[in-house]
Amino acid sequence: MSMSKVSLAVLAALSLSSVAFADDKNGLGHKVGLGQPITEADIKPWDITILPDGTNLPPGSGTAAVGAKLFTEKGCIACHGEGGTGGSNGAVITDIPLAGRGIEATKTIKNFWSNSTTVFDFIRRAMPWNAPRTLTDNEVYALTAFILEGNKLIPPGTVMDAKSLPQVKMPNKDGFIIKFPDRI
Repeated sequence: MSMSKVSLAVLAALSLSSVAFADDKNGLGHKVGLGQPITEADIKPWDITILPDGTNLPPGSGTAAVGAKLFTEKGCIACHGEGGTGGSNGAVITDIPLAGRGIEATKTIKNFWSNSTTVFDFIRRAMPWNAPRTLTDNEVYALTAFILEGNKLIPPGTVMDAKSLPQVKMPNKDGFIIKFPDRI
């Protein structure tokens, strides 16, 4: 058999196998029996999206003072520097103005992010980088308060919780055009 005939045979076999998996049936209409249906209980631990208006924020609270301690204890300084002012990864506390246009502009939490709830959502999902989703809700509120207070977006001593966090007005709140506003 020539190389082109072997290649054609392999391609045909792969095509038939992809059909078998595409609709959970083999090419003859028989169920393959792969996987299992996903349940609401399976989805719930991953359905943690926080909306801009605070919808889905969990119970709990935190202050910047507690957040500052956590910033050190949880190792945030390893990436974001002492006091959050920059390290191997970007600063989370800065006074850099949004300057320049488009992708070239230096974007920070203070000058670019449009919603305070996004800070909470991101920390909750992705931090610490080596152990994401290990922080308690109170720890996430405290770290969020630390970042917001450090950026002078909330007064010192403000308690962040599900009621106060969505009330924080971010400087770039109106700097975005929502593509599908009816989906929010």
